[in-house]
Amino acid sequence: MDIKLDPGRRKRAIANIQKLFSTEFDETLSDFRAEAVVDQLLKSIGPDIYNQAVQDVRAHLQGKLDDLDGEIFADPA
Repeated sequence: MDIKLDPGRRKRAIANIQKLFSTEFDETLSDFRAEAVVDQLLKSIGPDIYNQAVQDVRAHLQGKLDDLDGEIFADPA
């Protein structure tokens, strides 16, 4: 699975990686190097994060579906 970020999110991710390296490791990353880090993170952990999000949504929706009878059930009179 190839996970891509929209341009705005990608730009924020690159800036966040640069800020992290600057403040935590006292290292300045060029845009090129920060983009490489973002790309590697997306490749290595992106699918796991995506799959966990899908499972979380599925569980949430299943809970809503389980409550459906109680929410809209009409008692046949």
